[in-house]
Amino acid sequence: MGSLGAIVRHPDEVYPLLKLKMAARHAEKQIPAEPHWAFCYTMLLKVSRSFALVIQQLDPQLRNAVCIFYLVLRALDTVEDDTSIATDVKEPILIAFHRHIYDRDWHFSCGTKEYKVLMDQFHHVSTAFLELEKNYQAAIENITKEMGAGMAKFICNEVETVDDYDEYCHYVAGLVGLGLSKLFHASGKEDLAPDHLSNSMGLFLQKTNIIRDYLEDINEIPKSRMFWPRQIWSKYVNKLEDLKYEENSVKAVQCLNDMVTNALLHAEDCLKYMSALRDMSIFRFCAIPQIMAIGTLALCYNNIEVFRGVVKMRRGLTAKVIDRTKTMADVYGAFFDFSCMLKSKVDKNDPNATKTLSRLEAIQKTCRESGLLSKRKPYILRNESTNSSTMVLILVIILSIIFAYLSAKRQDN
Repeated sequence: MGSLGAIVRHPDEVYPLLKLKMAARHAEKQIPAEPHWAFCYTMLLKVSRSFALVIQQLDPQLRNAVCIFYLVLRALDTVEDDTSIATDVKEPILIAFHRHIYDRDWHFSCGTKEYKVLMDQFHHVSTAFLELEKNYQAAIENITKEMGAGMAKFICNEVETVDDYDEYCHYVAGLVGLGLSKLFHASGKEDLAPDHLSNSMGLFLQKTNIIRDYLEDINEIPKSRMFWPRQIWSKYVNKLEDLKYEENSVKAVQCLNDMVTNALLHAEDCLKYMSALRDMSIFRFCAIPQIMAIGTLALCYNNIEVFRGVVKMRRGLTAKVIDRTKTMADVYGAFFDFSCMLKSKVDKNDPNATKTLSRLEAIQKTCRESGLLSKRKPYILRNESTNSSTMVLILVIILSIIFAYLSAKRQDN
């Protein structure tokens, strides 16, 4: 549920953690009986537990379409990510992937762990896809075709310029944003969002992941995956892998801050996209990952640990985001809080400090001008180190109840 130390330091996260735990169990119980749908929803829980929880809020038809859309693109991404596949084998698979989803017999063994299972038993995904309404199938096919072609384009081409970076992120994530907007529109619940806003929703998430996953990608075997654009990293080091070496720590952090500043460009578009959503379940489905992204950027900024290990939001804060994100006021509040957190970490001597502060102030201005900041609860307690004794007492009582419940359950078994 989260480390005891984190719970003691942040007792306000205990209740959201318990709710998240219960939601996870509920999601497991909601898995359909049909073998192909059971496989899809079980696989969704394995490849992205948080996504699987958020998707449960959508109505059944739209939920099924989004589930299959996600798994199809995960499978496509698995082919792209597997550096052991020869280029002459990988390229035609990526280009033809939109046709494979219509073939109940097609599968291709690649990837590792749960992704290998997804690829080996892809016929379940195809079977479920063929049961979707035609308008959903068309939207998924079109986005898969564009994404596969874009991925194939970048197999042999490194990300050189910032424009290349934006184009690559468009193919692997911006198109996801466009596809989801089409699915929402096909459901009759939302107007079709402008393409540039849908694209920014995807780019904001993808750039956050690329920043956070630097070390995992650079250490990939048998071949590194390099997504940071040369136009940015070459200002600081001679080779991208040099950023992970301790002697380059100062330059590495400066490069990291440059990357975060680039990602912040998309935040205002994301706020505009989310403010236009009408359906509550679709709104929460879109808003929670975006808040996680701005929170992750705030943690990564000026943080050398990005080059040493894994940097991510603690589970309790994630649970709080999932629990509290219900209105646009909550979104503005989260973006404002996390941008304040990031702003407090900006070193005036950083080469990009002026640009970073300008982008953060633009985000904060948008949040203030919404007029909704006074209507939300803060995601970050200003004095987290001085938790009240009352909260600690409540924590002890809750943990005692949980322990007693688990002990009783164990005895019954």
